Amino acid sequence: MHSDLNCFYASVEMLYHPEYKQVPIAVCGDIEERHGIILTKNALAKKYDIKTGEAIWQAKQKCPQLICVKANFSLYLRYAMKVKKIYLDYTDHVESFGIDEAWLDVSDCHHLYKSPTELANIIKERIRFELGLTVSIGISYNKVYAKLASDAADVNNIFTIFEDERDQKVFPLPIRDLLFVGYSNAKKLKMYGIYTIGDLANTPLSTLERIFGKVGITLHSFANGYETSEVAHYSACSSLKSIGNSTTCPKDLTTLDEVKIILTILSESVCARTREQGFYGKTITISIRDNTLNTITRQMQCEIPTDCTDIVVKHAVILFEKHYSLSKPVRSLGVRLSNFTSIAPVNQVSFFDKKKDLTVKKLELAFDEIRHRFGHFSIQRGCVLQDNDLNRLDPKSDHVIFPESFFK
Repeated sequence: MHSDLNCFYASVEMLYHPEYKQVPIAVCGDIEERHGIILTKNALAKKYDIKTGEAIWQAKQKCPQLICVKANFSLYLRYAMKVKKIYLDYTDHVESFGIDEAWLDVSDCHHLYKSPTELANIIKERIRFELGLTVSIGISYNKVYAKLASDAADVNNIFTIFEDERDQKVFPLPIRDLLFVGYSNAKKLKMYGIYTIGDLANTPLSTLERIFGKVGITLHSFANGYETSEVAHYSACSSLKSIGNSTTCPKDLTTLDEVKIILTILSESVCARTREQGFYGKTITISIRDNTLNTITRQMQCEIPTDCTDIVVKHAVILFEKHYSLSKPVRSLGVRLSNFTSIAPVNQVSFFDKKKDLTVKKLELAFDEIRHRFGHFSIQRGCVLQDNDLNRLDPKSDHVIFPESFFK
């Protein structure tokens, strides 16, 4: 099964504000801090063709009476965990795909019910009765088709795609409906006359491999329903695969010094969370979005796994200088640490270097403790204080823990 909570953020907000049920609402970033995009919307807002990811001002042009609600991610995460507990009553193979979606392997328990559809309806009803949320559930024989099925399902009906229904239900769907076929890939596929999933499935594998390389093999497998990866055990999914933080900056960044301030603030937040989890990360990734909303993402490896802010900042700055020229002002930045280990790194250093490393570690832990007790702004690094417009940014309010990727 693939389960997808409907209008999740907006639905949780409506639980706490019943008056929102009668009006079009959208959950957004903070427009005061230039985080002005639509994250999700309720059913009434959908009628105005308001789209996730568009600017608030664009949405209000379509619907002047739209109510914009600032996102409360800690609340949404709490409800996501409650939903997962319901899933775990039926199977211990539950793999999250973002905060509001999950795959469930019910192979070992569906025979206890009249049909898989009956089990899906029981899960839907429990989520509605116990939490007040609705969910769309799709059923199929692999994860990719189960996701297609849940996209086709609605609040009241379960959608199924069994092996003998593939040609009828899957092949006519537009190519963009297939998992991980984004705008650019879809555009490229259409240049070769591939408009539907069926077109893709029937394209010779050698042709797709020539056009897309190894990605072409994956797309061919997904389209034909050959994907066979297992739904991970919930204990495997509970380990974080990456920890990241991104923000739209209080102003467009035009100098490297301004960029370093934001990268430092974000890296502090990421490393504090990493230390809290007892992890050390080896892969550092940054994302850069300019003022025309073009985004690039780049990553590099540390020599040894780390949870040290200075090391993450150093690598993040190296990545930025190597891959971005500041020809256009920077609107938003992101920093992410991944490729984790829970084993403290062992590095052959001199006695004096080791003493320095221990001092830095103690300083980092002291930072964490002070901020935990007295708030983020109770202590700051000197470099951050150079710009009063940027140093008021509190990354904790925008903290994002990136979920486990579908690809292992």
